[in-house]
Amino acid sequence: MSEVFKHATLGNIELSNRLVVGPMTRISAEHEGEPTELMEDYYTRFADGGFDLIISEGVYTDRKASQGYQYQPGITDDSQQEGWANVVEKVHGAGAAFICQLMHAGAQMQYNRFYEHPKGVSEVRPKGVPLSMYGKLENWTKPETLDEGDINQIMNGFVGAAKRAKAAGFDGVELHAADGYLLNQFLNTEFNDRKDQWGGNLDNRMRFLLLLVKAVHDACGEDFVIGMRLSQITVTDPDYQWPEGEDGFRYLLEKLRDAGLAYVHTTDTAVNRKALKDSDKSLAQVASEVEGLSLIINGGITENNMEDLAEQYPDALLAVGRKALVHQDLPLRLKDGLDIHELDPTMLEPKATLQHELNWRKINLSD
Repeated sequence: MSEVFKHATLGNIELSNRLVVGPMTRISAEHEGEPTELMEDYYTRFADGGFDLIISEGVYTDRKASQGYQYQPGITDDSQQEGWANVVEKVHGAGAAFICQLMHAGAQMQYNRFYEHPKGVSEVRPKGVPLSMYGKLENWTKPETLDEGDINQIMNGFVGAAKRAKAAGFDGVELHAADGYLLNQFLNTEFNDRKDQWGGNLDNRMRFLLLLVKAVHDACGEDFVIGMRLSQITVTDPDYQWPEGEDGFRYLLEKLRDAGLAYVHTTDTAVNRKALKDSDKSLAQVASEVEGLSLIINGGITENNMEDLAEQYPDALLAVGRKALVHQDLPLRLKDGLDIHELDPTMLEPKATLQHELNWRKINLSD
């Protein structure tokens, strides 16, 4: 594990190893969106366990249509910001850096206490069915199409949330443009059938993302890390591909970098899955070739392949989800050569809450 435990940097963040806690929805905030003591303990345990960088679960950005799940945390008012400041203080005190992932659910809204109907890039329902572990919803609701006023409001919501994240002490923000949520919907031609400046060719479909990165960069400054999580696939469609393939993805990354993006966080079912149309390369492979843009890779990373991936991507950080859920002290266990276990799906059943996880641990594990 010598490559995994090499010193690394992400922007101005210094790291003693390359393992990152990836963002995972935990629906364990207060009903009004404030972080709870359970969340403080949850994130701090990762830091105590040897992770030097943690990315939060997706946090909603406005008090309109951005919330996607009941008991999802937000960062839209003073109370939520103060709650996150307490979490950040605990995480920093345990020695880890903390990045806030900002998300707008878009058409994949399963619950929202502010707005009855989801807002989508176009009037297109997601494929498949909602995820039961995040709340009960039998079928997706047909979204309302964003108008220009909505788009301006969403932009302002993200920028305001980023400023609040910085004020709360976070080391940066990650803009969630993966998995079929709103930012991803702009890029996805099955979600986006607009005929205006926000749809059609790639330049139009990526316009909002570029403007958003620049706006957050201008609002938060050079010393605040801005990243973006990107995927082709969505939570209910594992087969979607961007029509522009490898060249289009590289072009998107270069434009995002030029707008002020510090890193891209690629995610797929496997890091090296040949995912792009008419290409034998993965998202991670293309992203690793773009100069001046740091990289976090995610997708099927385990104790069995992480050293090889660290060698293949010598400048990348490795984000883990499932293995981190099982062992919040994963880096320490790897260093000590202790056994690493598989995720038991019942840990996240019937819902992916922290209380269900704690109940599972009491029954199945001894710390």
